[in-house]
Amino acid sequence: MAGVRFKVGDHVGWNSEAGRVSGTIIKVHTADFDYKGHTHRATPDDPQYEIKSDKTDHIAAHRGKVLTKLSS
Repeated sequence: MAGVRFKVGDHVGWNSEAGRVSGTIIKVHTADFDYKGHTHRATPDDPQYEIKSDKTDHIAAHRGKVLTKLSS
């Protein structure tokens, strides 16, 4: 099921174990990719996004269905 589409530069938020987190999308994956030793599944219809945290240099990978677009 295709969700909301995001693009590089979009400011997004999501829930993590540590609570609500926000960051900026730095890469959009539309094919399977290796991230931190694990294969993440992605397709053009169900992409995954790499997001750089606003508060740290941490990079996270998430599907669009868990992300919410925030105002800039």
